[in-house]
Amino acid sequence: MLRGEARLGRRGAGLLLCAAVGAAAASLVALGNPGNMGLCGACFLRDVAGALGLQSQGPVIFRPEVAGVVLGALAWSIVTRRGVGRAGGYAGARFLLCVCMAIGALVFLGCPFRLLQRLGGGDLTAWAALPGFLGGVGIGLLLERRGYSIGKTQPAPLPVGLAGPGAALALLALFAAGVLLGPGPGNDGKPPHAPWLAALGIALACGAVLSATGFCAISAARQVFRGPRWMLAGAAAVIAGYAATALATGRLHPGFAGQPVAHHDWLWNTLGLGLAGLCGALAGGCPVRQLVMAGEGNADAFVGVAGLATGGALAHTLGLASVAASATDAGGSTPAGRTAVVIGLLYAIGHGYWMTRRPPPMLG
Repeated sequence: MLRGEARLGRRGAGLLLCAAVGAAAASLVALGNPGNMGLCGACFLRDVAGALGLQSQGPVIFRPEVAGVVLGALAWSIVTRRGVGRAGGYAGARFLLCVCMAIGALVFLGCPFRLLQRLGGGDLTAWAALPGFLGGVGIGLLLERRGYSIGKTQPAPLPVGLAGPGAALALLALFAAGVLLGPGPGNDGKPPHAPWLAALGIALACGAVLSATGFCAISAARQVFRGPRWMLAGAAAVIAGYAATALATGRLHPGFAGQPVAHHDWLWNTLGLGLAGLCGALAGGCPVRQLVMAGEGNADAFVGVAGLATGGALAHTLGLASVAASATDAGGSTPAGRTAVVIGLLYAIGHGYWMTRRPPPMLG
């Protein structure tokens, strides 16, 4: 009985922490980040790629939140004395899957973690696309049941595990030295951003909490199909925490029209988000989870982060990213983006099918 009560207590604390992460994301929006985009792994890594000169067609700004999530996860790993340093999975496959995940996310205009924020902010276009996300994760789960695995990591030397945190610190140093354009003097406020110290501090806390809880939007979606369901409840807590804070700050706007950084191209919203969900399931986590794992010392996840940044850069350089609706433009997906989503779905399904340990009998 006591053991069961302790388990319930830990899960209750985890749900409160998830709600706090949702509230923190909404607070970043209130402080200046784009609407319903307090934290977004795919979008922010795309922005950082722009700051590094890897793309110039989309937003070009260093996002301190990226470094904050990574370093917060590292701090939690150190405090809890978990080993920092793992590698050995299929890093190349994770890179390509994360490239596709970023492209799918930018056709939808948001990673799975931003999906939760859009749901909490009342964006009904996101609610309409939610079945696509669940469908993509469901296909990934079917492949896992056939034996698919991204590969098992093994303990690795400390310098290998510190690659992600080291890169995050290097980016922060370059930003502090004025090499990377980011929040602060010299930026005219476009794209929108929260003050950098606040953004960094809140992201540090979120990174630690996300590491402590192990929360991942992909894992939450998996629990729609099979238990246990505590992480699905955690996703609901993120949505609720975001919604409550958005309401308190006057940024809760339920409806289809006038949603920030969104569009009404229903089919490609759904398919883009489906691609992000499928690739996230096959790659071992959503973009924010990849950042957290990189901070925890998973070198393969750091390769995934590099794939997300590359995919974000390609999405804008090649015109794959969707255009957000505005007062004068309905926005929507682009022909190149639609083609990329189809190619990505074919690649992800083919890769997952090929990698199952129980393939169908060969013909002939």
